[in-house]
Amino acid sequence: MRVRLLVCAALMAAPVTPAAANPRPITETDLFRFVWVAEPQISPDGKRVAFVRVAVNKKKDGYDTAVWVVPADGGDSPRAFTSGPQDASPRWSPDGKWIAFTRVLEKDGKPQPPQLYLIPSGGGEARALTDLPKGAGSPEWSPDGATIAFTSNTNEKDLAKKAKQDAAPNKDETGQADVARESDVRVITRAVYRFNGRGYLDRERPGHIWTVAALAEGPALPVPKQVTTGEFDEDGIAWSPDGSEIFFTSNREKEPYYLAPDSDLYAVAAAGGQPRRIVDMDGPIGEFAFSPDGRRIAFRGILNGSPARSYDQPDLFVIDRAAGAKPRNLTADYDYDVGGGLTGDQRAPRGASPAVLVWTKDGRSIVTGTAERGRANLVKFDASSGQPTPLTTGDHEVMSSSATPDASRFALVISTPIAVGDLFVLDAAAGPPRPLTSFNDGLFSELSLTAPEEITYPSFDGKPIQAWIQKPADFDPAKKYPLVLNIHGGPHAAYGHTFDHEFQWMAARGYVVLYPNPRGSSAYGQEFGNVIQYHYPGDDYKDLMAGVDELVRRGYVDPKRLGVTGGSGGGILTNWTITQTGRFAAAVAQRSIADWAGFWYTADFTLFTPRWFRGAPWEDPADFAARSPITHIAKVTTPLMLIEGEADYRTPPADGGEQMFRALKFLKKPTVMVRFPDESHELSRSGKPWHRVERLQHIVGWFDKYLQGKKAEAYDVP
Repeated sequence: MRVRLLVCAALMAAPVTPAAANPRPITETDLFRFVWVAEPQISPDGKRVAFVRVAVNKKKDGYDTAVWVVPADGGDSPRAFTSGPQDASPRWSPDGKWIAFTRVLEKDGKPQPPQLYLIPSGGGEARALTDLPKGAGSPEWSPDGATIAFTSNTNEKDLAKKAKQDAAPNKDETGQADVARESDVRVITRAVYRFNGRGYLDRERPGHIWTVAALAEGPALPVPKQVTTGEFDEDGIAWSPDGSEIFFTSNREKEPYYLAPDSDLYAVAAAGGQPRRIVDMDGPIGEFAFSPDGRRIAFRGILNGSPARSYDQPDLFVIDRAAGAKPRNLTADYDYDVGGGLTGDQRAPRGASPAVLVWTKDGRSIVTGTAERGRANLVKFDASSGQPTPLTTGDHEVMSSSATPDASRFALVISTPIAVGDLFVLDAAAGPPRPLTSFNDGLFSELSLTAPEEITYPSFDGKPIQAWIQKPADFDPAKKYPLVLNIHGGPHAAYGHTFDHEFQWMAARGYVVLYPNPRGSSAYGQEFGNVIQYHYPGDDYKDLMAGVDELVRRGYVDPKRLGVTGGSGGGILTNWTITQTGRFAAAVAQRSIADWAGFWYTADFTLFTPRWFRGAPWEDPADFAARSPITHIAKVTTPLMLIEGEADYRTPPADGGEQMFRALKFLKKPTVMVRFPDESHELSRSGKPWHRVERLQHIVGWFDKYLQGKKAEAYDVP
């Protein structure tokens, strides 16, 4: 796998695994041995859990996925249930006798769109349910188990083309089907026309709701039925308790970027028809669930601030299904993130991480996940008062979860700073979560991993800032260590008690790693998250420097060997940091922003509403320029590496690393740009395995050169 280098003239609560007799430091290539657990789905009776097991396919430089099943009582080992290598999205039938899932097959060496498959839960052969030209996803069983609803981007033209090919395919001289040529020219009419990871958006193929008979007999595939039509996408589908309707969320604005973020809850008859709006709220609606009696709906939502805010904290709402009812905010006094999680680099690179939202059997409470000060757990909220009661506690992240219909038992994926994430089961009435899988125990028993130290330090104005310090396994407080300040992206995100390979790898290479949650981070309340609006970068940078000062004060960090890195929002803060101070001996800006005005024009989303800036670049050029690192480039003395994904539409390289690199070249300052072909903004989290490894190698290689004096000829001009 080729990574392109451009170089300048450098100025020369998981289970404890027994440790091996001679544990070794973790390496970057240990990534190839990681196993991830995704999409935990507990059976309706709570006796089994289906999940997606993800592992690296080193030969194909990708990831293999398969559906596995394990008894919830832990009485037997987990076992592969489908053959893979690209199976996902398992969903139990209401009676527990079947599992629907999605499968991706290859044709002529190319992956085809995913299709729905069905397999008996007792084992047997899987059979296809769909063969739609653009595939099928997000399966949801009807309450009676007779039908599966799903989403597909297939349109009438696709069906007509497929029918023509199937009926009487004409062959050309090469033996290929002779079909009418489709133009590859794009006519762009909307401001949002491409999306990171998905590529260019196809407005002719919105995602609609379809249904298919689940248990149709006979050799032929059942004929799927399209339920919704029109120009808008439908998401988050779920059946009404009586099976008469399918509920979904949607934004029905042609050009939503002129307005504040929004989506509403709709319902459509299962047989099709005109959707009707159920909940109209000023803000986006996420997961939702019906009360046991079907009379109320709980949902996660975000109320837009007035005036507009950079950060709007998610809350839990309840609404009566009676006509004219208004949603009630149950968590208005709970100043943390409902449905939130933590930032790390080890979520399953293939396979979703659904968040639970479920009513208790008596209808008096609702259980969902929350993020609170570096921890992510399940919390039970009183459906009347909103009073929270922790269902799980601990220094960990509940990354994903599902529940039985009565919320008596939960399947959880839990990660800690020394565990990638395994499957657990939790009985709501008793005891802590119990582990069901231990896929990484063999590898981790070989490694000398240590948990980070959690600290809180005062910033320049006395505001307390929470942070973590990852130290080498053989840390000696009497020594002086090089420090790497690692800044999270977002900016509205949060570090915490979850596994991060990058931090462990840096510590294994002899670095102390500091990773703080400066103001602007989520999980610390509405005011803390929004305080950086119109001042980003700004005081968040001062929070970071106060953290560096704190570690220098402790005596084990060498103030002459300081490094700084971060990705996305952390990338712009890295660029900003080295334009504001010369105290760092090396920096690595990953997937960054250099010029806010350029980013405004080219990012995959728009900044048309006054959430980050008060206007467009030509309306307030001074503000855009003042907050852009490129404006202050002449002040840079720190050697800088730029990490760029060449298919990154979120922070396009032309408005980030490429500008910093070219300017520093002109100034004859030490810099290098490392470009990763075909990689999106998700390079560090779900990029090709070899690229993820090489990214780590380059980051630490740059720090080794400037903080530890090691040779690195790859970064010298040949």
